[in-house]
Amino acid sequence: LEEITPRPVQDTGNILKQGYLEKRSREHSFFGSEWQKRWCVLNRKAFYYYANEKSKQPKGSFSIEHYNARMAFHLRKDSRKNSCFEVICPGKRTYEFTAPSPAEAEEWVDQIQFLLKDLSSLTIPPDEEDEEETYNDVDSSESVSTSHNTTLIQDESNTEMKEEDIYEVLPGKQPNEP
Repeated sequence: LEEITPRPVQDTGNILKQGYLEKRSREHSFFGSEWQKRWCVLNRKAFYYYANEKSKQPKGSFSIEHYNARMAFHLRKDSRKNSCFEVICPGKRTYEFTAPSPAEAEEWVDQIQFLLKDLSSLTIPPDEEDEEETYNDVDSSESVSTSHNTTLIQDESNTEMKEEDIYEVLPGKQPNEP
């Protein structure tokens, strides 16, 4: 996995979703886990979280690839339990969030899942049947290049050039004689 470069909020690139969420901290206090308000930004490659929307450095970030998102009502026992979701990946840290509303939480989950489907569609495993088509494409590209070469030959006959000269003759300039 590639390393995520920390960036100011303004420089995170193609932003798909952003907004304030409460993020559950990893450290547990005497009273249990703490929820901290964070400005969260999702772009095509990573999920960033900042202290606020004007922060220059993220508090943290992770590559969204291989993660999944789902609603997680079990994270809280209070009235906000229907606004919780988690971003998970087997063998990696799970990120837990609370959105301002259940609808907003579902929007985050939907956006992350949509992005993950988009990322996985970029890598299509080859089928054995498709390999034959790939070889057939070589034949069709040769006919294209042949017609392209014909065009080039026609163009060359229109210019005033010697057969061995590979340089284009510019208007008003004479080619150097050997």
